[in-house]
Amino acid sequence: MALMITDECINCDVCEPECPNDAISQGEEIYVIDPALCTECVGHHEVSQCVEVCPVDCIILDPDITETKEQLYGKYLALIGSAQQVPQG
Repeated sequence: MALMITDECINCDVCEPECPNDAISQGEEIYVIDPALCTECVGHHEVSQCVEVCPVDCIILDPDITETKEQLYGKYLALIGSAQQVPQG
């Protein structure tokens, strides 16, 4: 599952810099998590860093997006692969 930020978010700015995939950004009212980029920190950390630092516990598993650890790891590999591609010139 990807993570999501609930309406309890207080916009404290603590979670955004913790995300190794840059999946967290400021939305219209609260921070949001891009499920295409969220790997729940699989490949980077044992636990989701944003969840660890959130002072109001408003980051939860998104019930609408079900992903196994294997799928999250595959997404991680795809993300680091695309980040490491060097343009041919």
